[in-house]
Amino acid sequence: MTGLVPGWAVTAVLLAALVAANLPFVNERLFVVGPRRVPKPTAWRLLELLVMAVLVALLGRAIEGSLGQTSPLRWEFVAVWLCVFFTLAFPGFVWRYLRRH
Repeated sequence: MTGLVPGWAVTAVLLAALVAANLPFVNERLFVVGPRRVPKPTAWRLLELLVMAVLVALLGRAIEGSLGQTSPLRWEFVAVWLCVFFTLAFPGFVWRYLRRH
């Protein structure tokens, strides 16, 4: 991958997003390290999903800042980022709610 952003940075952020998007659905602990709740309510899972999206976005922003000048964030970027993050969360959602037990 050639361009302004190194390939390792893009790969790192996408892999972190993939893992973080599915964490709320594959464990019963609050924010991965908190107390265990069985069953964990859906509202907690959605809150964790939003917090993970923010944390991964901050990771990407930090990597971008370490590589050079950061670009301005507008609402379009945030909307696309949330759509990508929720799409990456689909396997965990299917595993938790749509598979037969």
